[in-house]
Parts: sequence; C-alpha cells; structure tokens
Amino acid sequence: MDTPSPSSSPLTRRQFVHAGALAAAGLALAPGTAAGAARSRAPGEKLRVGFVGVTGRGGSNLGEFTKFTDVSISALCDVDSAHLDMAAKQFPDAARYRDFRDMFARESALDAVVISVPDHNHAVITMAALKRGLGVYCEKPLTHTIHEARAIAASARAAGVATQMGNQGMEFEGNRLINEWITAGAIGTVREVHVWSDRPTSRGKLPVRWPQGTHRPTDSQTVPATLDWDLWLGPAPQRPYHSEWAKFKWRAWWDFGTGGLGDMGVHNLAPVFSALDLTAPTSVHASSTPVFPETCPLACSIHYNFPAHGKRPPVKVHWYDGGILPERPDELEDERTLNPEDGILFVGDGGKLLVEGWGGRSPRLIPESRMRDFRPPARTLPRSVGHHREWVDACKTGSPTRSHFDFAANLTESLLLGLICVRLGGGKLRWDRDRMLITNRPEANELLHYAYRPGWSL
Repeated sequence: MDTPSPSSSPLTRRQFVHAGALAAAGLALAPGTAAGAARSRAPGEKLRVGFVGVTGRGGSNLGEFTKFTDVSISALCDVDSAHLDMAAKQFPDAARYRDFRDMFARESALDAVVISVPDHNHAVITMAALKRGLGVYCEKPLTHTIHEARAIAASARAAGVATQMGNQGMEFEGNRLINEWITAGAIGTVREVHVWSDRPTSRGKLPVRWPQGTHRPTDSQTVPATLDWDLWLGPAPQRPYHSEWAKFKWRAWWDFGTGGLGDMGVHNLAPVFSALDLTAPTSVHASSTPVFPETCPLACSIHYNFPAHGKRPPVKVHWYDGGILPERPDELEDERTLNPEDGILFVGDGGKLLVEGWGGRSPRLIPESRMRDFRPPARTLPRSVGHHREWVDACKTGSPTRSHFDFAANLTESLLLGLICVRLGGGKLRWDRDRMLITNRPEANELLHYAYRPGWSL
C-alpha cells in the first residue's frame, strides 16, 4: 500500500486555510481547460485501456468501449474475483487484477483507464492514474470531497492528459440546444433555475432504489469469499462488511456515496453549469427530511446563490430530490404535469425553458404555443460523437472533451458543498472559493475532507 501521508491525519481548520491559500496561488480551478496533450501513435495503433470496476456502471462502460475497433481492453481490475471471472469470459486476453495499484505498476503499456467504482474510491484511483500520465475516464461524481476535487483538477492540468467524467448526458443534442438557445436570448436573461430528480425513489414513489434516512444495522455479516473488503473500503473509515452499504446501496451512506444529488444531480445540473458558465456559489442553504448521522436523508432541497460572471447577472439555482418538485410554472398547460423523475426549468426575463428527462435531453419553450413560433438560432457548438468516443479521440489526438476534469471538478465542488449544508441540518453556508473556506460556520470546514485510513493518500 501507499506510504501514509499527512492526509491520513485529520485536517484542521488551519490546514484548510493553508490549502485554500495554495489554491489561490495556482491550484484554483481554471474554467474551460481543454482535454490536454496526447501521446503520438503509429497509424492504426490501438488505445490500450484498463478498467477499474467491471460490473454495474463498469459493465456498461465496457460494453460501450467494445464498439470501438481502435481500443484494446488490455486490463481488468475489480475487488471481487467473481466480477473478474465474469468479465474475463468476454475479454479472455485482458490481464486481471484485484488491486488497481498492482495493475498500474505492472501494466506499463497502458494509455488510459476507465474508473467505475463507488464514489469514495474515485479520487485515490484517479490520482494514481494521473501521476502515471494516463488518460482518465471517471464515473460521476468526480470525487467524494471538495478537497479531492481541487487536488484532482490541479493534477489533471499538470498531467496534460485527456479526461472525462461519466455524465453521459453531456452528449445529448438537447444539452447543446440549451446552450445555444440561452446564449441567443431565447428566454432573455436567466436569473433562476430549478433542477430536480426523484432519486432515490422511483417516479417519486416507494420502494426506493436504495434506502436512505436510516441507521446503521446492528447485525453482523460474513464477507463474501470472493470480495476483498479492505480494498473495497479503500480510504474510507474502517467498518465491518454488511450488504446494506455494499453493492448498489452504498450510495446512501455518507462514508461512500452522495445520495440522489450525487447520482443524478451531476447529470441534471451539468447543462445548467455549461449554459450559464457557473463557477462556484457564494452561499448555499438547504432543508430536508430528518438527517441521520450516517445516511443521506430521504429527500432534500438545496438553494445556491451564484455571483455575477462577465455579462451574466447573479443566478439562483434550486435543487430538489426524493420526489420533491418545484412550483408548477404558470406557463405550463393545464393538462401537462412536470416530469416526476428528472427535469430542469430555466426562468428568464423573457420566458421559460423546460427540460424534461435527465441530462438535458428534451428542451422546450413553454407554453407549447411559444415553442411552435420559435425559430432556433444557428448551431454554434460542435455536435457529439458520443461521450465515450469523445474521450477516446481526446486520448489519441488531444481534441477537447465536454466534461473534462476542470468542468467536472467545478460542478462536483458545488454539489458537495450543498451536501455539507444538508448534513449540518440546513442553515446558510458562505463559501470563499479562493480560500476554499466556509467562512461563517468553522465546523463545516471539517467536512471538506476526512481522515483517510492509514496506508491511503492522494
């Protein structure tokens, strides 16, 4: 394992102030950073990619990359040997590993890595890959803490490699239309946006996709014979194995996941950040169902205040999950309802833009009569070749990606700041982005990162 570092000890407020000073000196996020340089390749040479996590999202990502004839799936890594055995049936020539560090140490010919594991392991694996000069595709949200987001963004810029976060909605045509319509003034100046998802419920109803708002179970369970539990935990605090926080249920637990906001907020907020060129909020407040010490609440609403930027005025962005919906807009026809699963409502001085579905898939001006009379502006953005394909091309040629790690880290930082507010029971948090500091509640700064287990570091 890695040698323990200062990040293995609790971070004090003084250390956070120091970290913020470093950020202000050069590690702050730089909006609009391109994908980075690519290694020169011989004609026809395949991109050699390793995969960390091979089931769930990992399995879906593997399926996407098998479509590309110029990609070699060279190595597979998973903490569960049963998962590896299943993947090996499809990719018998790929090397197999339980520990990503072994894979990076032995597979010197790798060009890039795809990371599809629980949130709490994103940063340590991503950082290890960046230090080796590998291109990185990492599932969303990019990191589990704000401290990690800053560190990963800075490391990615220094490495100059192709990066992409797995918020696949960025490839949607609607995602680009939102940018173009708002830039062209289709609804005037946008001052407020409402964004929602039904997660963790399904269509706003029980049963939940994963249980939240609950206490830690008291019974004990045996670790499955195929699972390396210590590797699954990674840097997270030590705890015994239990199925309530393993597998897909990990999303509910603060030690491992980020709830409905981390699952779908990254998808649904991305078009908002992109279209309005949002950086970081100056303040945030929240409310929720009862907050439990170890799990996300069943539902919450989070309200961000973003400062003016360039010619854009200040913007308020409201997030709702767990089945909560924003107030019904007056412009919506009587027979229509808001999509109960996912949506975005942009409120401008000259109208409203409703986006139904996740990731910015289907934008429409409301009422529908307004849409029928609307003449869309000329296209100004390049169209997508596919979210995964975009990253492969970036690895091979240095072309840009739409969800590169500067954009991804900035979005993730705001998301995580909202969750800190929820964990503290609501109230207002004032955020000093340059110093990476919550200025009005000093105790909140302890949630910007956590003490990694001994042996783990960035």
